Amino acid sequence: MKLIENPQLPIGPDSAYGRDLNFALAQIFRAIAQKVNLLADGRVAGSDFVASSVPTTGTFTQGDFIRNSAPVEAGTAGSRYILAGWLCEVGGSPGTLRECRFLTGN
Repeated sequence: MKLIENPQLPIGPDSAYGRDLNFALAQIFRAIAQKVNLLADGRVAGSDFVASSVPTTGTFTQGDFIRNSAPVEAGTAGSRYILAGWLCEVGGSPGTLRECRFLTGN
């Protein structure tokens, strides 16, 4: 189920404050709906922990997962894989991050 990205707030508020509030709430609800819909679809754009290489800065907690924004097939014949991202094994700055790979079977 997707969230509605254009919420219908009360029409025609009686004051400038009411109009400003309607505008601000519509922007907030729209941003929340877009983020939730991207996350629900599994889109990289909805994720905050995304990188094209293993992070060397930042603070991570054990269990945090950083998605790879540039996955490509790698490895040698017989052990090909796609690097999906990095999992924080030991929290810290940046902590101990381990590669998470998907075998391609080639």
